[in-house]
Amino acid sequence: MTKPIWAPWRMAFIAKAHKQRGGCVFCEQPKKGIKASTLVIYQGAHSFVILNKYPYTCGHLMVVPNRHTNLFEDLTAEEHCEMSALVAASIKILKKAAGAQGFNVGLNLGKAAGAGIKDHLHYHVIPRWEGDNNIMPVIGNIRVMPEHLNDTYKKLAPHFKKLKK
Repeated sequence: MTKPIWAPWRMAFIAKAHKQRGGCVFCEQPKKGIKASTLVIYQGAHSFVILNKYPYTCGHLMVVPNRHTNLFEDLTAEEHCEMSALVAASIKILKKAAGAQGFNVGLNLGKAAGAGIKDHLHYHVIPRWEGDNNIMPVIGNIRVMPEHLNDTYKKLAPHFKKLKK
């Protein structure tokens, strides 16, 4: 039987960080360019890919529409198409560059569904490896990240540069 792993501290942490920013990170970061400091790794015509600043695992990416919206049902066909293609490309890149063996892919739509940034929808692409689970987050409110975000960015960036726009 699978037991849930709880990280109740995470929502308060995300909400506090979001409130301190005073704006939508998904609208602001791409304006600053594709570079490690923004965590934006790819910019398309209708959406972009950004590394998660508070990742669950190394290589945790998000695919985000350029347009500020939280309504999945209001995305245009072009937005859906490009976002789906970027999710697929992200999976392919994470397999090749990081050796990912599996993935959690999904959306958390609305606060009730656990969305940390509820006003701008985004897909999570979370790479997984056999044995990557550990007990640290449960017993000590600690998440062990074996790689710095800048190193992850450097590892993935060359692969995203090869994507056709």
